[in-house]
Amino acid sequence: MTEPIRCTWTGMATDPMYIAYHDEEWGRPLTGDDEVFERVALEAFQSGLSWLTILRKRENFRAAFDGFSIPKVAAYTEQDVERLLGDAGIVRNRAKIEAAINNARAAMDLPDGLSDLVWRHADPDAPVPRTMADVPATTPGSKALAKELKKHGFRFVGPTTAYALMQAIGLVNDHIEGCVARSR
Repeated sequence: MTEPIRCTWTGMATDPMYIAYHDEEWGRPLTGDDEVFERVALEAFQSGLSWLTILRKRENFRAAFDGFSIPKVAAYTEQDVERLLGDAGIVRNRAKIEAAINNARAAMDLPDGLSDLVWRHADPDAPVPRTMADVPATTPGSKALAKELKKHGFRFVGPTTAYALMQAIGLVNDHIEGCVARSR
């Protein structure tokens, strides 16, 4: 039996968690303020690291950050920052932890919510990439999203991180042509 075609960003990974994420979650439309906030936070924590590292720590992140409840994280204090810096189950980077808290506070101030703001940048007509070489690192849409998030006070949301978010939550579908997850 032939192995199904998958996007090569998976590195032809054999880790079941990575394959499940690719096949069942990445690129699927995701809405909801807390749900989108989780992805914004995780994309920022991933910066400079392997996505598999973040996936393996994801449940720890969810526990440490109160399920990424925006109001709960927005209320965090310096004591919470210290608690998170001591949590070996997550990425212990002060700047990223403080950015997540800051971003929750910024999300609280959005008049239409975080999900609506992000989804205004959806690009359902993006071309289908034939190979991973056809997938950009940034797009005009990701630059606009990053700019808008920064305007509202978000941190760790540059155009590359914004594009990774767009891919992860289905604002674009960058599964390559023929990928088993392309049409799901």
